[in-house]
Amino acid sequence: MTSSSGFDPAAYKATTHKQWDSAAEAWHRWGPTLEEWLGDATEMMLDLAAVGIGSRVLDVAAGAGGQTIAAAQRVGSTGSVLATDISLEILHYAQSSAREVGLDNVEIFQADGETLSFPPDFDAAISRVGLIYFPDQVKALLGIRSSLRPGGKFATVTYSTADMNEFFSVPIGIVRRRANLPPPLPGQPGPFSLGQDGTLADVLKRAGYSNIEVRKVSAPVRMATAADYLRFARESFGALHQMLASLSEEERADTWQEIEDAMEVYEGPAGFVGPCELLVGAGTNP
Repeated sequence: MTSSSGFDPAAYKATTHKQWDSAAEAWHRWGPTLEEWLGDATEMMLDLAAVGIGSRVLDVAAGAGGQTIAAAQRVGSTGSVLATDISLEILHYAQSSAREVGLDNVEIFQADGETLSFPPDFDAAISRVGLIYFPDQVKALLGIRSSLRPGGKFATVTYSTADMNEFFSVPIGIVRRRANLPPPLPGQPGPFSLGQDGTLADVLKRAGYSNIEVRKVSAPVRMATAADYLRFARESFGALHQMLASLSEEERADTWQEIEDAMEVYEGPAGFVGPCELLVGAGTNP
């Protein structure tokens, strides 16, 4: 059903599914870059979720599985990780990556993160840069909490505000202007939907979590040049291509050039350093 704002959750999810299917190979290929960028926040997420030897872990919106592998390495042979995502295509990369590094404690399961239905057997649940894209974040968090044992912990990584994440917000702003797209309305999913102070803690509270904690993590995107970053963005961020779909090929090329020019501001002696601030939030199933 389309809401009064014109936002259609079902259509949005269908588009998201297609985007991640198409971006799966690139997201896997850029895996080392992603882990260098998100590694510190990932370790903090796993710490706050109390992931350790023997833990049974649910990974929601797992993507290509960098954090899945990090969790699987922590839990060891007596623990397990179930990686879920709306895209089965990208989950196959997560599973193959786990096997490549000798991990046999990872399973995959295609699932909409808003409609999870598992027995309350998990010690911990995690979601790295996934919760922000759910149309009904509280519903997703309720489903995750129902999968946790009493005392089980959930932790997530999200972006903070647009002004603290110009590596992404500047390209998005350029694309929106070029494609004549309106800004997202309050409450709609998107990269910065949980970024304002108190917002992530509030949705965790509304979903019934206790002992809520939110930390900020500086996580600049580091690459050799702005051109390298542009290649990463073009190959990995499927949403930008979807937003540009109404433009001609020439207009799209001009838009990418404008983005590259804007990103050159962040080049210096240390190479490209794109501003990024992440939030790591956590709560406990009472």
